[in-house]
Amino acid sequence: MRFTISARGKPSEVPLLAFLARNYANVPIAEIDSVFGFVEHTPLYGGRMFSRPELTPHDIGEMYYAGVGLRLPLTNHYATEAEYEATRPLLAKYHRDGNAAIVTNDNLARWIRRDFPKYRIEASVIKNLRTTDRVRAALDLYDTVVLPMELNEDEAFLRDVPNKDRVTLFANAGCALTCPSKICYVAVSKYNKALCGEFKCSQPLKERDMLGMVDFDLQRLAALGFSRFKLLRSRPGGMTGY
Repeated sequence: MRFTISARGKPSEVPLLAFLARNYANVPIAEIDSVFGFVEHTPLYGGRMFSRPELTPHDIGEMYYAGVGLRLPLTNHYATEAEYEATRPLLAKYHRDGNAAIVTNDNLARWIRRDFPKYRIEASVIKNLRTTDRVRAALDLYDTVVLPMELNEDEAFLRDVPNKDRVTLFANAGCALTCPSKICYVAVSKYNKALCGEFKCSQPLKERDMLGMVDFDLQRLAALGFSRFKLLRSRPGGMTGY
């Protein structure tokens, strides 16, 4: 198994390897493919609101020394050419074998592929790939894809998914598992453009079960042919979101 691990919320003063040992002690470094989190700001971030860098230059150096790649969460729904051009210095800084970009916008994926071919480009969970046809279409553009976490429980679907070696599943899940609409994704995309705006969450609009952090049976998923997993860190209270 290979894991991509979240550094979301990591204090910048805490060295990365210490953070991993504290929060992911059961995952051997040899099984960590990459770590994702904010470096310097770009308007192309999505998923979570940017407030500060989470991965410092020292952290990046530790990762490279340990053979762990950086995954840039460029998951904003919206991407203009001007924003891409402004982000090119950041992309150039981390352009090396083993690093990856998580992307939602197809145009952004094409621009990165054209100009920075060493990046592996992964289709974000935000693309909401729920049919095998959509997965196949995404794999024409992306190196790998992330499936919505609730599909981990749909064994019939998982058996039919093509190119399982290029598919990433969630190893655990938080509030998005039961979210009916995920309106936060678009709100965060807008916020990260100018570092201001209104956060929106569906929880006050439509009550739902909040299950806390849910761990999936990775041995069952591995038996179905999957080996790539995305691992989240719980927030206080055992949640990843609201």
